[in-house]
Amino acid sequence: MSNRRLRNTRHRSERTAAGTENKRSAGGPHNISGLLDGVTVVLLDIEGTTTPITFVKDELFPYVRSHVKQHLEKHWQEEECQQDIAALKKQAEEDKEMDGVVLIPECITDDDETRQKVLSAVVDNVLWNMDADRKVTALKQLQGHMWRAAYQTGKIKGEVYPDVVPAIRGWLETGRQVYIYSSGSVEAQKLLFGFSTEGDLLELFSGHFDTTTGLKVETESYRRIATAVGCDPANILFLTDVVREAKPSGEAGMKACLTVRPGNAPLTEEDMAEFPVIKSFSELASDVSPSKKRSRGKAAT
Repeated sequence: MSNRRLRNTRHRSERTAAGTENKRSAGGPHNISGLLDGVTVVLLDIEGTTTPITFVKDELFPYVRSHVKQHLEKHWQEEECQQDIAALKKQAEEDKEMDGVVLIPECITDDDETRQKVLSAVVDNVLWNMDADRKVTALKQLQGHMWRAAYQTGKIKGEVYPDVVPAIRGWLETGRQVYIYSSGSVEAQKLLFGFSTEGDLLELFSGHFDTTTGLKVETESYRRIATAVGCDPANILFLTDVVREAKPSGEAGMKACLTVRPGNAPLTEEDMAEFPVIKSFSELASDVSPSKKRSRGKAAT
């Protein structure tokens, strides 16, 4: 074989290898080119996946911390506010054996002194829960109600990564459905996407799940979601930045893929060996519908 033919062959091999490498996940050995094969539902986490962690930690959470007392004072007499307080009180009683928990007393009388005592305990309880980064439904419910006013008045706009909307639209065009599963309440999820920097994005999602379905670290939660959407877990792809969420989703039979975004917790070599990893939703772009994928598979057999 001539030297020219040898060089051409080597160059073709290098291009093929490079193309294969580009289809591998961002940080691990998994090939992601077929990750959407057979997938009819894409299930998305929010924080660190569709939305920067900094938005949640630097805007949403500080807003609650600085406005919770004002919010309670303003809405104290409203039924929704009293329901939030009752839920926090019930959760505190369940947590009474935990270090530092702040119990909330009964508001037997409605005099100013009693009200201020209860209000102060609720504020301290909320801050204790937030300091511990707890995902309890009672806390998430109150946070969602507080963020609602902030979104509606334009004080806060939900942030999404620029690759998110184009990818979701592409998945929808190929016949897939997209759902959200977040520790934040369903109301908080809808506010983030309904009042986002990209406009109202709620039409992109077929549904939302939160901790009322179950904790994100529990396998049964993902089984419930599969049942709720009427889909075999094997046909669901879950995208999250948290390994402790990816593992139970996989145990439930779903495909799981980790997202690497700026500010996310670093992944270990073991994490990247266990799960596919992407840095952008654009890596999962697909122009072939799940049904066509299955048809191709049958034709090839």
